Amino acid sequence: MEFLQNLNLGFSVAFSPANLLFCLIGAAAGTLVGILPGIGPVTAIAMLLPLTFKMPAIGSLIMLSGIYYGSHHAGSTTAIMLNMPGEPSSVVICLDGHPMAQAGRAGPALSISAIGSFFAGCVSVVVIAVLSPLLADVSMMFGPTEYFATIVMALVMACVLTNDKLVTTLSMSVLGLLLGCIGTDLTTGDERYTFGVPAMADGINFVAVAVGLFAFTEVIMNVGFPIRREGVMAKVKGLLPTRPDLAAAWKPIVRGTALGGFLGIFPGTGPLLSSFASYAMERQLAKDPARFGKGAIEGVAGPESANNAAALTHFIPMLTLGIPAGAAMALMLGALQIQGISPGPQVMTKYPDLFWGVIASMLIGNVMLLVLNLPMIGIWIRLLRMPFQALFPAILAFCCIGVFSVNNQSFDVLLAAIFAAVGVFFKTVGCSPAPLILALVLEPLLEENFRRAMIISGGDASTFFTRPISLGILVLTLLLALLLSSRKMSVSSLLTRSLDVVGKRRSPVK
Repeated sequence: MEFLQNLNLGFSVAFSPANLLFCLIGAAAGTLVGILPGIGPVTAIAMLLPLTFKMPAIGSLIMLSGIYYGSHHAGSTTAIMLNMPGEPSSVVICLDGHPMAQAGRAGPALSISAIGSFFAGCVSVVVIAVLSPLLADVSMMFGPTEYFATIVMALVMACVLTNDKLVTTLSMSVLGLLLGCIGTDLTTGDERYTFGVPAMADGINFVAVAVGLFAFTEVIMNVGFPIRREGVMAKVKGLLPTRPDLAAAWKPIVRGTALGGFLGIFPGTGPLLSSFASYAMERQLAKDPARFGKGAIEGVAGPESANNAAALTHFIPMLTLGIPAGAAMALMLGALQIQGISPGPQVMTKYPDLFWGVIASMLIGNVMLLVLNLPMIGIWIRLLRMPFQALFPAILAFCCIGVFSVNNQSFDVLLAAIFAAVGVFFKTVGCSPAPLILALVLEPLLEENFRRAMIISGGDASTFFTRPISLGILVLTLLLALLLSSRKMSVSSLLTRSLDVVGKRRSPVK
């Protein structure tokens, strides 16, 4: 009964005119982000993050959430039509989605993708609504040692499950932790690593770092490099799937939803891992694996469902524990902190309208995405002919204004420019800044809980191994790290082979 009352509260918040508008803006912007290659939800959220300082907390999170799951929903459109994934997690959709389009079956591929996304999205929202209160109740038993162990787990999983080398991801995480130490020590009041710059006394502006590493870097890296736009541009016919298509796709949709929803709950996992794991699973279960890569509809249905399920269940650890499961969730955590809200076990009791309003908006957003992605497919494909370089000056100006408006300090704009140069260097040497952002957001929580644990234990570091929950989390982290690092090569090799196949299918730009 209480669950229904909470949902009723959520829908009353989500159906307000302002929040409906924010949801529509987020869903539409997410669709655009998912279709345009190279931007991605993290970059889009980083660009819009400064706006959240002036927006209502509920509306800002609804809009940012719409951008996040909308981009994952729409990334398969260009993967199917143009063999050009709008999102990294949509790379695997190219393997069978584009051959279907070349065979004149773009309509069934698009519709099955949309149906799988919609089903996975709705199921995942229900999972969030059911599991989040339970996880919040469990987390009430957490003390400083347990939170410290959980944050360590998030950082380790983020390092192990990315496609970069483990040494690289660990180095990026350590760098993020060091950057998080900059500012005034809350315990002693001493300034750390500020180099006498007063603007750094309160720490590095998270918004400036995010905008510099993602938005500015993306613009700089794309200047002068036109994006290819070749593929199947013919009008889509026969949008509705046939009965054999539905019969072949419904089991992969269910399996992909279950797999992605499960993996998305754990910090460090994500849509990319889930979509490739689903593709590998469907290929193993298929009676004729040779069909995969030549237009098997199961290769579209399963990975697309897993992709969207994992994207949504990523919200569970962020909202209930205050621990982001990935870079995009770290940015959303930063957006809430800008509003003065600290996600954690008490967010459902202190801000029930925010928590349940966001959950209800996800269901509404999934319906919006179904309408935006199928009937309007022709419009989104035509947008790919737009010269992206014309947008870059406006993006830079918008980001500079947004970064300045957070603290009204020109130093923050300079800081964003510095991190833009750092981001370009990272891109050049092949380092992903995602672990850095995650570590930067988690550093204050990690340090605070470590200090509290040590004060309570009288300086005895064994407290992390004598408390059962903390010990269990650390042991689980070690076991998962060993297991997943051994399997990481197979996932990376599948990703590499997929990129090779996608690259070979493209013809040179004429």
